[in-house]
Amino acid sequence: MPRWEPNAVGRLHDAALDLFTEQGYDQTTVAQIAARAGLTERTFFNHFSSKREVLFGRTSEIQKQVLTREIHASPANLRPIDMVVRALRAAADEVLEEFREPAAPRRVIIEATPELQEREEAKRAALTAAMADALRERGLDADTALLAAGAGLLIQQAAEQRWIQPEERRPLRDLIDEALSSLRSVTGTDAV
Repeated sequence: MPRWEPNAVGRLHDAALDLFTEQGYDQTTVAQIAARAGLTERTFFNHFSSKREVLFGRTSEIQKQVLTREIHASPANLRPIDMVVRALRAAADEVLEEFREPAAPRRVIIEATPELQEREEAKRAALTAAMADALRERGLDADTALLAAGAGLLIQQAAEQRWIQPEERRPLRDLIDEALSSLRSVTGTDAV
């Protein structure tokens, strides 16, 4: 085997998902993930700090960067929720859409593992905080910023739930728009 092979991160991610699905998260070791990917443990740790980070790692940070960038770049006349949805669409297009195929098995693995559920909640809280911070930096009061960011995260969660269904083929950005429409119908107003 050559010393260097392309797409180590992708191969490690795929190997981890396969092993987590086959034998469970807790029973899978970093050594097994690296071996399945045809790489060394050292290579694994060059890319991830732990096996948990294979499921969360860099994608979360990139998503956060896209969200804050887009909120900052939003036109001043947009309502806070529309700034957030604009950012969610961009993150869907730039970050999440390429992970559509592994999204469903990833969700099953997370739901079966309390440690991963906690990490997923921490990720969601970090995304909400990042969006709320960006909205406050745009001059919104803290309550409005937090409510808009929290509503945005609920919109994304609802959209992702549909997006991972086997029969669903629409892009995540379209499902985000649909979830926003549902939220507006729940509130009985176009103010959201």
